[in-house]
Amino acid sequence: MEQKHWANNRLLLWVILALGTNLAAHAAEDSAFVSEFYQENAQCMVCHGKQYYTWHSEELGITVKDYMCPSKQIDSADFYSSFHKSFSCFDCHSQDFTSYPHPLELRVEEAWNCLDCHGGDPEFAKYHFEEIETGYNESVHALENVEGFSCWSCHNPHSYQTVARTAADMQHKVAYANSICLSCHADEEKIALLYGKEDYQFMKSHDWLPRQAQHFKSVRCIDCHAQGHDSLTVAHKIMPADSAVKNCIECHSQNSILLASLYKHDVSQSRSRLGFTNGEIVKDFYVIGATRIKWLNILSVAIFCLVLIAVGTHKIRLIKTTKK
Repeated sequence: MEQKHWANNRLLLWVILALGTNLAAHAAEDSAFVSEFYQENAQCMVCHGKQYYTWHSEELGITVKDYMCPSKQIDSADFYSSFHKSFSCFDCHSQDFTSYPHPLELRVEEAWNCLDCHGGDPEFAKYHFEEIETGYNESVHALENVEGFSCWSCHNPHSYQTVARTAADMQHKVAYANSICLSCHADEEKIALLYGKEDYQFMKSHDWLPRQAQHFKSVRCIDCHAQGHDSLTVAHKIMPADSAVKNCIECHSQNSILLASLYKHDVSQSRSRLGFTNGEIVKDFYVIGATRIKWLNILSVAIFCLVLIAVGTHKIRLIKTTKK
């Protein structure tokens, strides 16, 4: 049992390392961008951009070096490659944070949610944020009423990227999406803290899946665990574990569910590329059963028919020869 558990942990570690390597390769994509609020934001990054910060107590007459809470740390490189990279810190946070040390009441500052900015705005209507919220409210993440869980639990406002509709590299898209899920589900201590599940084993719940590492590199968790939605690029209604896709044919067929999820952004362009059925899939991965060469299918049928004709002709000739 211990050997199997160790094997599962090794496989999971390998998957996480593979995801991390892929993400690191894309970290410098927006390095040329310079925010007009860079200098203003730098005042916040002096503390929040580091693991440690210092502050001077006028009352005690001493300078204190303290550890910055991980949840308050912001990687400036991540922030300036994120979707919110053009923002000032004070677009979302109170101007009272200019006072230092920060007033204690700011510890319970009300956090914005997605619809506070994106809801009811014609400019963002094409992204269907209201439908995203509806899907989320019907998902297991919302229905289980986990304290402290919100949009930000998956979409960190200081680092979130719109990879689902902008990434040209499918492996990067998969790696980014799965890294969000694994940040909780691959952390047994975090799951125990959030859900009270002391014996949770991520890999064990996927024992049925063949070639696990290859699947985790090629398909997003949500492609099997979320209910599809016609209007959304990324479905947000995460289903219970017992409702997850476990039928291979769901993906490995000509009408693969991946066309309505992982490859949804490309499918509208074409379902045929270089003679392949579902060609948008084959440009990144070869999915058995889902990617086929239609001309090879036609050729195979033609050859089969010719063989039948040849066999039939030969049989008829034998019958005629026998009668003579």
